[in-house]
Amino acid sequence: MANIVVLDDDSDLCSFVKTALERDGHIVRAVMDSAALTESLCRWADCLLLDVMMPGEDGVALCRRIRDWTDAPILFLTARTAETDVLRGLGAGGDDYLCKPVPLEELRARVNAHLRRQSRTPMHKLTRSGVTLDLYAGSAAVGDTPLHLTKGEYAICEHLMLHAGRAFSREQIYEAVFGLDGDADETAVTEHVKNIRAKLRRAGLTACPLETVWGVGYKWML
Repeated sequence: MANIVVLDDDSDLCSFVKTALERDGHIVRAVMDSAALTESLCRWADCLLLDVMMPGEDGVALCRRIRDWTDAPILFLTARTAETDVLRGLGAGGDDYLCKPVPLEELRARVNAHLRRQSRTPMHKLTRSGVTLDLYAGSAAVGDTPLHLTKGEYAICEHLMLHAGRAFSREQIYEAVFGLDGDADETAVTEHVKNIRAKLRRAGLTACPLETVWGVGYKWML
């Protein structure tokens, strides 16, 4: 089940899309005015469907404006399928196009495919074991408490959290985070891990999710 927003000035189409997606168990909010697409509604949504040919601010301009609010998939509903129109929409941060009139099965399949992809690959915020990374801002927090990580510490957290449950050696972590041209060595990873754990404790996290895997290296708990 996902939260989905549909924006179109055609009430019949909004009703059609809402009914179709609710059959798959999704919660659907249909709005007919771009002004109703607030920041809070965008952050609530797991997927957004935007009509391109809206009065006033069109769907492409709207997509560009709201992209900083959400990393959820944005699909355009449009009768304009020229290559230049498609490229303009994708360049604004859109993920896909659905051509009007929208076949029911294609609508459901496309939306569900994007939702599956989104659940596999976090792009904006990632939360594991009480720690949240804002992948867009490059910041970290435990609950509402900011974690003041160095660039290297943040990069290690990001790498391990994106691959939670998988153990990496110090060498693998160093190569993934600092690259082959780094000016230190893998012992720096040990120091970074020590500092990360200390900062997590100070932020109030009693059970540290950054575990040592003896004989291998480190992993982030699932």
